Amino acid sequence: MKILAIETSCDETAMALVDCKGNPLLKNRSAGWRIKVLENIVSSQIAIHRPFGGVVPNLAKREHIKNLPKIYQSLVASHKSLKFDLIAVTVGPGLEPALWAGIEFAKSLAKETGKPLVGGNHMEGHLFSNWLPHSVIASAAKQSNKNLSKIATTPSWSRNDKIKFPAIALVVSGGHTMVIKMDSLKKWKNLGETRDDAAGEAFDKVARLLGLQYPGGPEVERLAKNGNPKAVNFPRPMLNPPAGGKNYEFSFSGLKTSVLYYLRDHPFVVSRQSLVADVAASFQQAVIDTLVGKTMRAAEEFGAQSVLLSGGVAANKRLREIMKLETEKLGREFFVPDFQYNTDNAVMIAAAAYIAKLRGKKYPMRANSNLSL
Repeated sequence: MKILAIETSCDETAMALVDCKGNPLLKNRSAGWRIKVLENIVSSQIAIHRPFGGVVPNLAKREHIKNLPKIYQSLVASHKSLKFDLIAVTVGPGLEPALWAGIEFAKSLAKETGKPLVGGNHMEGHLFSNWLPHSVIASAAKQSNKNLSKIATTPSWSRNDKIKFPAIALVVSGGHTMVIKMDSLKKWKNLGETRDDAAGEAFDKVARLLGLQYPGGPEVERLAKNGNPKAVNFPRPMLNPPAGGKNYEFSFSGLKTSVLYYLRDHPFVVSRQSLVADVAASFQQAVIDTLVGKTMRAAEEFGAQSVLLSGGVAANKRLREIMKLETEKLGREFFVPDFQYNTDNAVMIAAAAYIAKLRGKKYPMRANSNLSL
């Protein structure tokens, strides 16, 4: 089944053409499902939102409306006889103005082509991105739109038979942080999620406190490379469960406030680059310790055979390294998507829509900012 997928949940306009085969739901394992990425196009809006220090929903919607026809025409140009069986579009969660831009374009395209249209869950996309192909990026060919990049790879079928269940998945992005127990590709349970700021939000807010530009996550990571992660003993929020209980929820607003107070009490820090780097490294380490600690505890408690990491924050190299190291210490297998599939993309939406279709799960064709797993 060839799926044309559209993703506009936030500030990335993305479209992909993906071929999916097989039914992995026939057994409680991930074998039997094959994916080939034929096209993966992303248009970035970072430069537009950077002056505002974050994403402006109506500006994001405007850019999506402008970019979607351009991206589609790029697909048509690449495939003189563009054929697909299904159109999938993100319906949530995300910024509703941005989501509506994608939904309306998808509805129009479905009417024009006569192809069926289904909704995709953005968080399921992040969850299933662990099953996407691992490939070497051949090029990032710039189109006429300078913010539009076509990720060129040599199409190949992925064979998704290595991930074993039960699995513990950490999905960590700008707006979500959650630990999920997966018994199969059709049965999972959310063990806990953030009560306030997600990890990605905390990175962005701390970046602003340190005078760094948007998006904050990559900037904090870049600065932290030159800092001492033990320089400041920031709290590890909700890391240790209450006596006799287990807690897989997260809260990063207090950690952010701790950084704020530290900078207030040490005003000289912001004038010295080495000290700013120490704060960045210490903050980053506190977040990573919390994320990894809870994930490892869940893996032990539920006897996980595999540990999965995905979402935008999963692009953080130190998080990937520590999560892999700690997973291997437990004797489990660690999985994380290619970097190109951590940040928002339409390939993961195609995968999510394919699995949802096999499960018989249907999402209403309307924007739902609070859609969950």
